[in-house]
This record gives sequence, structure tokens and C-alpha cells, in this order.
Amino acid sequence: MVREQKSLVLVTVDCLRADHCGFNGYSRPTTPFLDSLAAESFVVPTAVIAGAPTYFSFPAILAARMPLALGRDVIGLAPGERTLATTLHEAGYATAAFSAANPYISQYFGYEQGFEVFKDFLDFEAPPDATASEVWTSAASSTRGRINQSLSHLAQSAGLGRVYDDLYFQYCARIAARPVKRIDALRRFPTSQVIVDHAIQWLTSVKERPFFLWLHLMDPHSPYYPSAESFRELTGQELSPSRARYLNAYWNRSDLIPSRLGAKKDAVVELYDAGIRMADSQVARFIGHLQQQNLWESCALVLTADHGEEFLEHAHRYHAPLSLSDEIARVPLLIRTPGFAKKSVPKTPFSHLHLAPTLLEILDVPAPASFKGRSLWRNLQQGARWDEPAVTECTYGCTNPFRMEGHLAPRLISVRDAGHKLVLRIQPGATEELYDLTTTGKEQQPLPATSEPEVRARMLRVAWNHVADTAREIDLRLRLKARLRDVRVELEHRCSQVS
Repeated sequence: MVREQKSLVLVTVDCLRADHCGFNGYSRPTTPFLDSLAAESFVVPTAVIAGAPTYFSFPAILAARMPLALGRDVIGLAPGERTLATTLHEAGYATAAFSAANPYISQYFGYEQGFEVFKDFLDFEAPPDATASEVWTSAASSTRGRINQSLSHLAQSAGLGRVYDDLYFQYCARIAARPVKRIDALRRFPTSQVIVDHAIQWLTSVKERPFFLWLHLMDPHSPYYPSAESFRELTGQELSPSRARYLNAYWNRSDLIPSRLGAKKDAVVELYDAGIRMADSQVARFIGHLQQQNLWESCALVLTADHGEEFLEHAHRYHAPLSLSDEIARVPLLIRTPGFAKKSVPKTPFSHLHLAPTLLEILDVPAPASFKGRSLWRNLQQGARWDEPAVTECTYGCTNPFRMEGHLAPRLISVRDAGHKLVLRIQPGATEELYDLTTTGKEQQPLPATSEPEVRARMLRVAWNHVADTAREIDLRLRLKARLRDVRVELEHRCSQVS
């Protein structure tokens, strides 16, 4: 039996780069199931996040607003803010979310709103060996670490500092670290298998109601610990726990310059890609269950990511808010809706700001007036272009949102259209960087300051209007509610550190 009202499954995969998915042209078989699903889906080639990392990304995905719209010092969703979940819950949908222990999209920051069932797995207890990969960085606080610091200073004065640091790292990673027999014992987050297990169990309670289900998967997130099976399927090779731990520890070193870290880049990317393969297999398992339960043909499925991941393309690792390069800002977006054939999608940037309104139109549910984005569903159906550039923003260098001082840093903003990207850090004496995205090398070198004056002026106007509109349209009621909540969360976080 096919339900009259469509259900919706939203899958977000943490750290998933667009260019590491097969359906976007990646050569390595990271997403074999999603590649097959792409044949019957709308695949958006240039989906762009509204902010990075996670805590700057999800307000746009779920509430269709820019991440700094309530102020640079606000984290997450405001109490009482209208979201995709609250809207569908009010429309009679059964709602549930299962998120693999990412603290930034937890109930502490308002993400439980609208969900009848919300499990963020923050009670997940990582195995004792899960911190072993940080033996290099944590050793400094131990007695052995203090002895090492003394010896390191002596080696530095003798001109042998780099040699000594390498030897000490090898000792920590290969000799001092406790032996571990299973990769599972190294993971910090629940796997996608755990998330899918809970989702399948929840579906049995839905009965005949349409449902909205959000799954957030952490398999590609650092530290990179894919399953041995996913690594074998991807590379044809075996992966030992000690090898995976060693590579993660090496990649996490703070004493190495990018050129030296690059020696292990390819091996680390293999771990990351195997994590993507791991998530792909579990999405396949979940959709297989929907098919078995005759739910698939009345269900829209959307898969995207909160941001990408850098592997030294611009001398950075991971996804700190230091860059809005395409490695971070461009994410996959796959939309499968029963009854609609795949169409060619324009390469105009599709901002996450427009995602929630688009999904609500697919479900024939009106979007809240508070949503700032607009539905692009008709454009997707018709293969028609849209002209708005995509704006992405964050607070530069805010790597710990629990500490409010990080939110006082300058705003980093980018404006992207089909051919160019302008990046601007808003601070005294700031200069913008303009990139031609149609050329080889893309964002490796900005265009000369005197080039493309019309493009530069147009994008600067977009950035200026965005900042001005943010200040003029701020919802002071929601801002106050969010600030009171965030101050409480920060105090609880600091008290827990002291205790």
C-alpha cells in the first residue's frame, strides 16, 4: 500500500565532501549504493553550506536561516524557533532524530524541538582505548611528557629537535601505546549501523502516519576509524587497528608543517574514504528496510552534509572555521522523490538556506514565514536556473563554541556564483580575495586585485547587503532566548571541566 502523504528521510553525513562521492565524479568507489540511487534522483552539483563547521551549518539546514542571523554569539537553534521538524510535527507527521553523538546538534542547542523521539547518543561511552590515538598530544601532561620536554629542549639547542621529536612520536605511537585488537575499540562515535538500527526500530511505531526522520552519521569524521570491512571493500587491503591508530596520531601532530604531514596524506584519505563507504552501506541497509516494509515509494529521501573536510589543499586539516574553500563549503546533495524522474540540475550554487523550503514543497506543506530561504523545487523539476549567489559565513577561528570569546572574532564570509567566489574577513583593513572557479587550480591563487572589477563589485554588494540585512532583521526575542540558553550551557560546560 502506498501512502497518500509523502514521508521524508533526511540523512546528513558529517564531513562529507562533494568531490569524494562517486555520483559527483570521484574515481574511488566510496558510494556505490548512492551512485545507483543517483540514477533516479536530483543530484545537485553545486550544493553550498551556509556556514561551517557543524554549529554554523545546521541552522540553515533545519531552520532556513543564516548561522549568524541571531548574533555571532548565538549557537544552534533558539528556543521556540520554527524548523523543518516543528513544521512537520504540527502537520501531523511522526518525527524522530538519531544523531551519532555530535554535541553541537544536541538538545543543549535546541535541536530536539519538533521531534517526538530525539536521541543524540551523548551518553555513548567511547571504549577505553578510544583516546589512544592522542598519545602524542596528551603525553605532555604526564611525567614521561615532562621528561620529554626537557630532552626536547636539549635536542633543539643541539640542532636535533626535529629528529628527536620524530623519535619520540614513534615511541609513543608504536611502543608506549596500549595494544588494541579491534578498530571498534578506537572509535569515538556510534557507527552508522547503530543509528540505522535505532531508526529501523522506531519505524515500527509509526504505523500509518507520514513521518519525518533525520539521521546524522559520523563515520567519515576524524579520528578516521572505518570498519575493516569497508576499508577492504574500498582498497582491497586489510587494515589493522595499530595502523589506523598510528595514521590518526600522525595526522593529528601539531609540530609538523604541511609538507611533512603530506607524507601520510594519501593513507589518511583512504581511511576517510572508507568511512564514507561505511556510511553508504548503512544507508543502503536502511533503504532496503523501507522497501521491505512498502514505505519506499511514499518516501522522499535527501542526503547531504554539514560541511566537507580539508586534506592540506590550503595547508589546513579537518574543518576548522579558518577557510571557506570548496573542500569545506561544497557538499553533496541528492534528492530522491517518488514519481519524479531525474532531471539535469543547473550548476548554479544551491545554498542550504533553500533546502528546508524545498523539502516542504515536495511534501506539499507550507513553509513558515520565518524561513529566509525559498523553495527551488520547481526549478529542479524543470531543470531551470536560479540566479541567487550562495552566501556562507562563520566566525573566524571559533573552534570551541562553548567559549563565548571565540565568537568575538571577525566574521568570515564568502559569496559564490557559478563562476566566481569572493572571500572576505570583515575586520579593520580587510581585503577581499576573488577566485575564478572555472580555471584549473580554482582557489589556489586569488585573482589580482585589479581584475574583474564588475564581478568584484557585484559580489561585494551581496556581502554588504547580507550583513546589513542581518543586523536590520534580527529577531530580538529569539536572540534573547538563545543567549540565555547558551550562557547556561557554557556555565555547565565550564563547571564540568572544573569538576
